[in-house]
Amino acid sequence: MQGLKTFMLMFVMTIMLMFIGSLIGGRGGMIIALIIAGGMNFFSYWFSDKMVLSMYGAQPLAPEDRVYKITANLAKRANLPMPKVYMINEEQPNAFATGRNPEHAAVAVTRGLADIMTDDELAGVIGHELGHVSHRDILIGTVAATLAGAITYMANIARWAAIFDGSRRRDEEDSSPFVLILVSILAPIGAMLVQMAISRSREYKADDFGAQVSGNPLYLANALRKLQTWTSRIPMDANPATENMFIVSPLAGSKMANLFSTHPSTVERIRRLEEMAR
Repeated sequence: MQGLKTFMLMFVMTIMLMFIGSLIGGRGGMIIALIIAGGMNFFSYWFSDKMVLSMYGAQPLAPEDRVYKITANLAKRANLPMPKVYMINEEQPNAFATGRNPEHAAVAVTRGLADIMTDDELAGVIGHELGHVSHRDILIGTVAATLAGAITYMANIARWAAIFDGSRRRDEEDSSPFVLILVSILAPIGAMLVQMAISRSREYKADDFGAQVSGNPLYLANALRKLQTWTSRIPMDANPATENMFIVSPLAGSKMANLFSTHPSTVERIRRLEEMAR
């Protein structure tokens, strides 16, 4: 059921992209938008992990590193291939997983996360990320972010087309400048809401997996409590398109980010984990 829901949400995003393309350039614009969506999805499938890791300057960790050892232990316990492990030089505590499948996965943690977490709490966080690896939903989130970015890009083109080409469109049967401007405003919001729905449906499942593989739901609950406190205090220069990949939103300090959060309530996640422990 979750797979069908995710497929339908991705389909909606593709239709949105094609619709904007048709408004800009008719049938030709719709075909171009479809080609763009297909090309970006293909690129995301093969290169999303390298792209995101490079974006945040992630550096590989050696086998003797504490984070690497905990990841190796959890991957073995979860019967998963050993992912690559990276460190991001950011003070904000956070983490994400990326990669197109378990055989090509990577887990990245920030320096801030490694500094403030105990071994048990770190196991809870990494277990959560391995949950995304196990459920094969890392790629889905990345493709959703790519499509959302493409929709926003096309919406910007539509807005400028309305501004600079409005007089010609008024004399032809093309979409009016008003429609283009309206779509350019609403489409990115719609893409954000769909991306948010896709992301939220994944987080609870990953929490359950992390609680089980780490050995105690309270490990992750305690880690989330720390993350809730510190992410609101320490800013991170994160790309909004990758917000859904992190265990908690790196943009949590922003009121607008909270309104359109790609993550369920941290308080609710903690409550569910504590209930699981009882």
